[in-house]
Amino acid sequence: MSSDIKNAALVLENGKIFLGYGIGYPRTVSGEVVFTTGMVGYLRSLTDPSYYGQILVFTYPLIGNYGVPNPDLRDKWGLPKFFESDGIKVRGVVVFECCKNPSHWSSYMSLDEWLKKEKVPGIEGIDTRELTLILREKGTMLGILDVRPPGSEPDIDGLLSKIAKIKDPNEENLVSQVSISDPIELGYGRFKIVLIDCGVKYNILRCLLNRGVKITRVPWNWTAEEILELKPDGVVISNGPGDPRMVPETVETTRALIDEGVPMLGICLGNQLIALACGAKTFKLKYGHRGLNKPVIDLKTLKSFVTSQNHGYAVDISSIPPELEVSYINADDKTVEGLIHLRKHCLSVQFHPEHNPGPWDAEWIFDYFLSLIRRD
Repeated sequence: MSSDIKNAALVLENGKIFLGYGIGYPRTVSGEVVFTTGMVGYLRSLTDPSYYGQILVFTYPLIGNYGVPNPDLRDKWGLPKFFESDGIKVRGVVVFECCKNPSHWSSYMSLDEWLKKEKVPGIEGIDTRELTLILREKGTMLGILDVRPPGSEPDIDGLLSKIAKIKDPNEENLVSQVSISDPIELGYGRFKIVLIDCGVKYNILRCLLNRGVKITRVPWNWTAEEILELKPDGVVISNGPGDPRMVPETVETTRALIDEGVPMLGICLGNQLIALACGAKTFKLKYGHRGLNKPVIDLKTLKSFVTSQNHGYAVDISSIPPELEVSYINADDKTVEGLIHLRKHCLSVQFHPEHNPGPWDAEWIFDYFLSLIRRD
């Protein structure tokens, strides 16, 4: 915030204007404005494909204090070591303060430098508490983030004239924009897992690979016939962005695979797709669940555990068909957090058992899924 000239603006669809200082790359973007309550983990959040199409607000006041590691560093599977995808997936970033001088042994560049490199705009110096309260009370909104070069000011009148014309990204098939186009094989082991890539977080891959399975990662629109030709021992449907109803092809594939009796695990968007495939309905949450401390209740044991979550849609509990049973609910608003098929080896969770960022409380979900395969 070295200049007195506020060269960045965030304009919400209700006409509310936030003026601040630009970070990252000078450009104008639009998207759905959402917030996350995580205190740490900004590296993983910014690279999470589930945020594609969104302008992400961090409620924690200081972001970037431990910098950004070298994106070229890879783990033993050849995946980026500290990130959840190849590059930043959010459209824009909103923080109260962006740390320009990070301190950490792994820091390779600052958050500001990383945003510039990835051509992602950001704004700092606004009251993120006020913004978050608006989004909680009114619900998520569309917005425009405009970052000008230092010394120049945004055209507020021009931005206000554009705000009513921007398109809701949830009306698009966002999954097709973050999925792969050709199959990718990873790892080795006794069991073969086909992962339907709807925008997979890389730690889902790591959690499976570390358990000694071979993964074939396939595009979102592969048919059940194409997947069955691979003779999988199990299928995982990944997380991903947007409205699950925008990918009817994946819903149909999921329905056919369930009918075939293939052991299945759905994560986040995958939970919603399994629900739709079985005849349930989904709906948009007022402001979503995005954070690292979301409590979930196991309905069999009545015990609670803490989870990492990032979703804007949920399964309508009143629409769940008899063949599905609710396994977990959200402790705060009682929304569906998991489903089990009563006749097939099929389960799903709305939270992120792979964490990154967040607690490891739910990683056992992968072990349970693999136990179904061994039992089959």
